[in-house]
Amino acid sequence: MGLLNGVEYRTVEVRFDNEICFLRINRPDAENRISSRLVEECARVVEFCEQHAKVLVLEGLPEVFCTGADFQEISSAPQGDGYERTHAEALYDLWLSIALGSFVSVAHVRGRVNAGGVGFVAACDVVLCEEKAVFSLSELLFGLMPACVMPFLIRKVGVAKANYLTLMTQPVTARQALDWQLADACEVNSANLLRKHLLRLRYLPKTGVARYKKYLGALDDTLVASREKAVEANREVFSDPENLAKISRYVRTGQFPWEEE
Repeated sequence: MGLLNGVEYRTVEVRFDNEICFLRINRPDAENRISSRLVEECARVVEFCEQHAKVLVLEGLPEVFCTGADFQEISSAPQGDGYERTHAEALYDLWLSIALGSFVSVAHVRGRVNAGGVGFVAACDVVLCEEKAVFSLSELLFGLMPACVMPFLIRKVGVAKANYLTLMTQPVTARQALDWQLADACEVNSANLLRKHLLRLRYLPKTGVARYKKYLGALDDTLVASREKAVEANREVFSDPENLAKISRYVRTGQFPWEEE
């Protein structure tokens, strides 16, 4: 999928335009689900951006931004080897680096966003979406919860709206996301919307952005303070045998927990 700093990437596409990095999640055969390799590759790119980019644009595919955890990987992971906690720590730390990094992080959202995909969106400084985009948190349908997503989502929309999205598990429209401040701007042509924002963000100096982001993080340390609670809650639900059975059945048959065999 391309090279950056001598490293080949398989789950993402990366390109630079001056000091703007475009990071595209690119797992079309897996609906852009979050695998361990995806987290690792995104983390490498974000680390590179700390020194070399003043804007990071995070994108997905035209019909799907990101649909959350890779259930195939979870169902095949050896039990008791600490996979759940290690993966959760890596994912949370990736979102922290996007939220607190020395660059402006911009989510360009098209298509479906679910579960952990909402975490990627909520971690970004600026969220731009097309009018066809839909956002959902489906975890509770499987007995899970958006544990790592919640601190980032609450920072965006508040406790009440984050709670509603979690409990209802239903998609909300881009316009609803805009009203709830999960999204900052929305248009039919989101590519043009992104272009207009980048034309302005190009003027910002890297040093100024870095100092501002450091100050902003110092004003509110909620994301850092919530890390351990989020990781532990995530480990608890993803190590529950009943939940893992639901995930395995879904991977095997495509049936949701409430559907009969």
